Amino acid sequence: MSFAVLRTADRWWVQVPGGARPIDTTAVTTAALIADRAAVAAAADADGPLTDPATLELISPVTTPCRVIAQMTNYVSHVQDSGMNPETVPLTFFRKSSGSVSGPFADVVKPEHVNLLDYEVEIGLVFGQTLEVGTAVDSADLPGLIAGLVITNDVSARDVQLPKTQFYEAKSYPTFTPTGPVLLLLEDGEFDRFSSLRLTLRVNGEVRQDSTVDDMIYSPLDALRALSRFQRVDPGDLLLTGTPGGTALVAPPKPVEIIGALLPPHVKWKSFFRKQASNPRYLKDGDIMELSVATPDGALDLGIQRTTVRYAR
Repeated sequence: MSFAVLRTADRWWVQVPGGARPIDTTAVTTAALIADRAAVAAAADADGPLTDPATLELISPVTTPCRVIAQMTNYVSHVQDSGMNPETVPLTFFRKSSGSVSGPFADVVKPEHVNLLDYEVEIGLVFGQTLEVGTAVDSADLPGLIAGLVITNDVSARDVQLPKTQFYEAKSYPTFTPTGPVLLLLEDGEFDRFSSLRLTLRVNGEVRQDSTVDDMIYSPLDALRALSRFQRVDPGDLLLTGTPGGTALVAPPKPVEIIGALLPPHVKWKSFFRKQASNPRYLKDGDIMELSVATPDGALDLGIQRTTVRYAR
């Protein structure tokens, strides 16, 4: 049975039927908490009063600093929205600053200079073991390497990302990686149900993204094999596994794209962003994003993340 771990500023909690119970641990980092799994199990099995999780001020169950790595265009529907071919899209990664990690109910703050704020619901893999560069990874290694799962929102400043043709700044502003509420620590055999997870993102109650992991192009095994060629990861590090289609940003129609390629860059981007500014799907001040990831039967449930967009002034 998996353990649904929650975190407040002063302690860790395990969610059980009827409420949450504090974990008796000295762990202050996610890596240390993963190593003290026995304390998590003991709290889950203990007797005593329970606390309503709704009364807890939950923060990210992934502590920082840590490595935050993300896969690009890893769902068929998102690749198609981006105007690319799912059969030829490569397995690629980018990094995010761990300073972008924020709590599951904290505000997402848009910097003043950003105009096109977008959302991306993703499943985050939390590492439980060190993966050294050069390590061979097989499917049997996944349950040890991946300790748990979290909901993440890869918030993106599209008007920074696109003209600079890079991801790090556009996706690394503070509050641009809301994480949690649940760190779901998996038991043996439970990772086999990863492909059954459904990701849903709503904005003000409207479903914007809704897909299962079956839409994923490169599996976690593919990702870890590729990472092990060049990137060390350690317990508590976080890998975002891509988002399905339905983001605010979509590729322009092919004829428009062809014409745009003939224009000078400053003219092309000015025209593109003028068109994007009329897209009502970009996030506005006061918008409420609600994210969920779970299997249909609820056996694996990462909780509900709910954040509000605030414009910096």
